[in-house]
Amino acid sequence: MTSIQRGELARERMYIGKKDAELDLYATNCGLVAAATIGDQNKNGPNEDSAAIIPVNKDYLILIVADGVGGMTGARRASNLTVETLRKSVNNVDEATGGKLRSAILDGIEEANQKILDLGTGSASTLALAEIGPNYVRTYHVGDSILMICGQRGRLKSVTTPHSPVGFAMEAGLLNESEAMRHSELNLIFNVLGSTDMRIEIGSETPLASFDTLLLASDGLTDNVMQDEIIGAIKSGPLDVCVQALTDLAQRRMANDGGGEPSKPDDYTVILFRPNRPKRSTRA
Repeated sequence: MTSIQRGELARERMYIGKKDAELDLYATNCGLVAAATIGDQNKNGPNEDSAAIIPVNKDYLILIVADGVGGMTGARRASNLTVETLRKSVNNVDEATGGKLRSAILDGIEEANQKILDLGTGSASTLALAEIGPNYVRTYHVGDSILMICGQRGRLKSVTTPHSPVGFAMEAGLLNESEAMRHSELNLIFNVLGSTDMRIEIGSETPLASFDTLLLASDGLTDNVMQDEIIGAIKSGPLDVCVQALTDLAQRRMANDGGGEPSKPDDYTVILFRPNRPKRSTRA
């Protein structure tokens, strides 16, 4: 695994498959962001995941994970197009506010969907996007890349449902998580960018407490690591330690097919975010 790169982030950071593995920790005006992306070591093709960290201004931040649908021509191009189109749409907003950003995000998703359709290759991409503003997050998602919010003590505050037969069966209580991770139709999804009937699921404006952790991830994580294991790895401790522990666990699972644990080699991308703590007031 590559060593972690650290720094202050003043402009966007794009993850579009230029390296086999990237691991970063950035300080932004809104909070700390850790990101990891690693291409599937068992295939010859490129990493089909793309991601982005986009500081909009001192109050707003956009996080994106997009997973090009494997097995289709141009999957990497589809995920790259998704994050690049959304970056341009968000950066075109003047004097960004929550309402203006929401419109820019929705416009960007619709434009990305059309651009992927226009490729004419049958390409597709999933999307997990977080709009972070003053003390809140709003989620947008298409497909089976996930968004999750958990508290410092491990309480799960929010998690998206994958747009897939297996995801909906879990939501309905027809499958447990262990059964879902081994299901023969785990890879099937019915909602993607690159489809004429693409649907955007928008979350409500959710408060973010100082010690909450927000996660965005492609299915390279969720097909290999159980939900309680994810929460245990990210709920507390330094964010760089959290992303490293989660990444090490996922990569170890992918490399070891056996022992009864889930193991599905795939491209892997995770973004973690924690908001800045409120500044303490001082007496004069």
